[in-house]
Amino acid sequence: MAEQLLPYQLTILVLGLSGALFLIQLAIVDIVAIKQKHPPGVGVAQDPDDWLFRCNRVFANSNETLGILVLVVLFALFSGADPLWLNALALVYLASRVGHMLCYYIGQKLLRSIAFGICYLSLFGIFTTGLSAWLK
Repeated sequence: MAEQLLPYQLTILVLGLSGALFLIQLAIVDIVAIKQKHPPGVGVAQDPDDWLFRCNRVFANSNETLGILVLVVLFALFSGADPLWLNALALVYLASRVGHMLCYYIGQKLLRSIAFGICYLSLFGIFTTGLSAWLK
């Protein structure tokens, strides 16, 4: 690993673990769709009580935050953001995505929304950490 990235090892690990989490989510939604004999290419019914809908939304919501995560992490890394803050916020992001996933799967709406809010705040914090490096 490049010496300049050593302080950010935990953030880089979080990127990889996030990818693994999204792979797991994709496998779950595919397996559930196959087991329910859902026709490929057909939209999932918008029914929050349906297991396939919840699995599909977990994966879709993760994809919605993925691009933002990559952009703000790259911005923070290339800006020379404080590694302590960046690593901590990256961990918060990952934990909130896991929490969001589990809460969505089991139908815990309030906890799911709280986890999403924490996810949003962690992404905003990563951006802010990168921006603060420019303001020094």
